Amino acid sequence: MQFEESTVNGIVVVKVLEARIVADIAPQFKARLIEYVNKGNRKIILDLSAVAFIDSSGLGALIGSLKAMGNDGELALCGATDAVVNMFKLTRMNKVFRLFANQEEAAAALA
Repeated sequence: MQFEESTVNGIVVVKVLEARIVADIAPQFKARLIEYVNKGNRKIILDLSAVAFIDSSGLGALIGSLKAMGNDGELALCGATDAVVNMFKLTRMNKVFRLFANQEEAAAALA
């Protein structure tokens, strides 16, 4: 599981560098995201622009990460491909996660 980390307006941006978030990497994906939370990051932008596919295990890992943030944390997703957005809509996860077109829009929403 590879990430690329940067910041936009003081908010940590985690870009997923995997094409697929599926069952075999979902536990590692969740653990790595929770590491960011445990380091004190209360606002995280997750850039999914390199992800072509996410399955229910990947969605479950995102839910687990969101729960780890608690009520005082915010997680925004950006850059999702049409296939990934469709998976969020199909599972109604677009009601749970805030999806943005790019990092700048996500950062503005979290500011």
